[in-house]
Order: sequence, then structure tokens, then C-alpha cells
Amino acid sequence: MTRMEKFEMLEGAKSMGAGAATIASAGAAVGIGNVFSSLIHSVARNPSLAKQLFGYAILGFALTEAIALFALMMVFLILFVF
Repeated sequence: MTRMEKFEMLEGAKSMGAGAATIASAGAAVGIGNVFSSLIHSVARNPSLAKQLFGYAILGFALTEAIALFALMMVFLILFVF
């Protein structure tokens, strides 16, 4: 195997790894949808707790979005560091 072939194989593997790491973004989108869907259902059932539930929903949103940011960080590490 020549040096160029090895380099091309490495670049292909990096691209596949980065593509696989972006799957977490879809999972985060589904998670955020579930958080706010649950918020709407909960407020519809008990409107007097809307303010407290909204705080919990924002916390859930932030934690779920952190997963997407970690996945994005891994993509950049795979593409530009390794």
C-alpha cells in the first residue's frame, strides 16, 4: 500500500466516523421535542403549575442540547485532530 492510499483510507474513515457521530444530533432533536411535548401536555392538565413546569422544561432542554454539543465537539475532534 502506498502512502497516498493510506492517507485516503484514513480520510475516508474519519468522514465515516464524523458521520456516525452526527447521529446524536437527531437523537437530541427528538429529545427536545419530547421535553416540550411533555410540557404542553402537563400545562394542559394543570395550568396552575405552568411556571414551575416551564423551569423544568428549560432544564431538560439544556441537558438534552448539551448532548448535541458534545456530539458536535466529537465530530470536530475526529475531523481536525485525529
